[in-house]
Amino acid sequence: MNLSLYSVNAFIILDSEGHRVLAKYYRPKSHPQGEPKDLSTLKDQRAFEKGLWQKTKKPGGDIILFEGHLAVFRHSLDLIFYIIGGPTENEIMLYSALTAFSDAVSLLLRNQVEKRAVLENLDLVLLCLDETIDDGIIVETDSTTIASRVSRPKADTTEIVINEQTIMSAYQTVREKVQQRIQQL
Repeated sequence: MNLSLYSVNAFIILDSEGHRVLAKYYRPKSHPQGEPKDLSTLKDQRAFEKGLWQKTKKPGGDIILFEGHLAVFRHSLDLIFYIIGGPTENEIMLYSALTAFSDAVSLLLRNQVEKRAVLENLDLVLLCLDETIDDGIIVETDSTTIASRVSRPKADTTEIVINEQTIMSAYQTVREKVQQRIQQL
């Protein structure tokens, strides 16, 4: 029985042609099972991603056991999100982490979760991923919490409108203050 917190082996985003948009593979040296033996080279990762995409490119289904890995996936327009875990992992936990991540990205990208938007906002997507999964450990499964931690703070909620009237008002104020100073002397 696996009692480790390390439950995620990889997180992958592929486009509709099976090309990698984002991939992050986890298995730190401190993992109870040691260094990873599979998916350690780029060639192995690309082959795994290609085979995984072939099995999951058509919508329908959420979970698949592929090459000894549990893959939980979700389609979104022209992207497919994957969380890869070991064969004995809790699929409900993996699915809730994937749902939280994809919902947080959807919130941050204003429901435009497509390849172009993800690439343009890759910094936000990576921050979402880091807030959801840390070194293979699922740390957050609430999409609003993830989105609030990642979202950019608004600079200033009060807009300063500069027009002719505000400039004239400022000029009048300065003029009155200067006149008052001159009268005091």
